[in-house]
Amino acid sequence: MKIPYFNLIDQTYYFPQEGFDIDNGNLFFNNISLKYLIDKYGTPFKISYLPRIGDQIKRVKNIFSKSIKQNNYKGSYNYCYCTKSSHFSFIIKETLKYGVHLETSSSYDLDIIEKLYEEGLISKDIMLVQNGHKTDGYLHKIAQLHNKGFTNLIVVLDSVNEIDRLLPLINGKIKIGIRMAIDEEPQSAYYTSRMGIRATEVINLYNEKIKDNDKVELRMLHFFVDSGIKDTLYYWGLFQKALSLYAELKTQCETLHAINLGGGLPIRNNLGFDYDYKYIINELVRNIKDMCTAEDIEDPDIFTEFGRYTVGESGAVIFKVLEVKQQNDAELWYIIDNSLMTTIPDSWSIFEKFIMLPVNKWDQPYTKVNIGGITCDHSDYYNTEDLNQQVFLPKIENADDEPLYLGFFHTGAYQDSISGYGGIKHCLIPSPKHVVIERDANGLLRDYLFNDEQKVDDMLRILGYE
Repeated sequence: MKIPYFNLIDQTYYFPQEGFDIDNGNLFFNNISLKYLIDKYGTPFKISYLPRIGDQIKRVKNIFSKSIKQNNYKGSYNYCYCTKSSHFSFIIKETLKYGVHLETSSSYDLDIIEKLYEEGLISKDIMLVQNGHKTDGYLHKIAQLHNKGFTNLIVVLDSVNEIDRLLPLINGKIKIGIRMAIDEEPQSAYYTSRMGIRATEVINLYNEKIKDNDKVELRMLHFFVDSGIKDTLYYWGLFQKALSLYAELKTQCETLHAINLGGGLPIRNNLGFDYDYKYIINELVRNIKDMCTAEDIEDPDIFTEFGRYTVGESGAVIFKVLEVKQQNDAELWYIIDNSLMTTIPDSWSIFEKFIMLPVNKWDQPYTKVNIGGITCDHSDYYNTEDLNQQVFLPKIENADDEPLYLGFFHTGAYQDSISGYGGIKHCLIPSPKHVVIERDANGLLRDYLFNDEQKVDDMLRILGYE
C-alpha cells in the first residue's frame, strides 16, 4: 500500500496549521498559492510576506499589555526591532507601521535612520537604542544624530572606555545605558560573553564616570542572552542576576528607569513547535514587579529587542528538484536548483533547522531523501529536520512528470545579510529572485519582484573583470 505524503504529515502533526494549508495537492503559505508564484516567477526565489510582520508585533504587544494590567505594573512596554535581522527598506518600513522603536548595531545602521527621517517615516523623538561595539565611525554618527535633535537616543555602553570617546563629540546631555556581560552556557567555548561590561565593574563605572557627570543620564540596564528567552534554569538565572544588578543601580541612580531584555522570542522551526508566549511574557513582567516590590523601587519601563521573532516567519525560499541521484542502496539525493549553504547559510553554519515542505505532489507516496545544493562543497546539503528527524519528501517516480518543488519556511531573519545578498557566492551561484508580498492601500494582497536573479555582469564587476 502506497501512503501519500499528506498522510505522513497529518498523522505526525496537526495539519493544516497556521500559515500552511493544502489545496488540490499543492501547498499554500499564508493563504498564498506557491504554485501560482512558481508559474509566475520561476525558481529559485525568496519570499518576504510582509503582513506576517505586523501579526507578530501585534501579538507580543497585546500579551505584554495584558500582563502589565494583570500584574498592576506601572512601567511601560517598548517593542524594538533589531535592524540587523533584516535591513531591507520594505521590512523596516513595515515594522514602523506598528509603532515600534529601532535598535541599531553598527555605523551604517545610522545612515538608514537618516534616510527614514528624510522620508518622513520617523520623527526625531523615536526611541533609538544603539548597541554593539562602538567604532569611531559609529560614535561620530551617534553624536551627529544627537546634535541634530534626536532626543531619545539611548547609547548602550559595551565597554568602559566608550563613554570617554563619546562625550567629547556631543552637545548637551545624552542618555546612555549599560550592557551587562553574561555568563555563557556550559557548552560554550568560553565562560563570559565578550559583549558588555562585567557585572562587578558596572557599579564602579557608574560611580567613577556617570554619577557626577552632567553630560550623561543613565536610563537603561541592558542584558542579552544569545540563545533567547527560554523557560530554562540558565535563562532565569541570568534574568535574576540582571534584576539584582538593576535594583542595586537604581538605589544609587534616580534617572535609571528602563531594563532591556535583550534576546529574542523563538519562532516556529518545526510543525510541532510549542512555546507558551503568554506564560513566558507574564513571568518576565511578574518577576520584575516582584523585584521592585521587594526592593521598594518603581517599576522600570521594559524594552525588548525582537529581530528574528519580528521578521523570521515572513520569509521562505522555494527551489525546484533538478535531479534524483541514487548514490547507494540507502541514500537517495534530490539535487535542487541553487545552494543551501549560500541561500540559507544558517542551515550550514550553525545547523539551524527550518520548516521544510514540498510545494506539490502531496498526494504521492513518500521516501527518505537527502537534499543537495549545486555547489561543489560537500557541506551543501540538508538531511535532518528539527529533533534529528529524517527528511521525507514525495517520491519522484518519473522524471518526465511535473517537477517537485520544495520550500524552506521562516527564513526571513539574518539569511540575506549572512550570505552577503547581491555579492559573490560560493561557486558563483547567483542570489535567487526576491518576491515581496504586501497589502495595498485597499488591504488587498499584491506580489512584486523586488530583485531579479543575480546576473553574471554583477559578479564580474565585483571581481574586477569589467
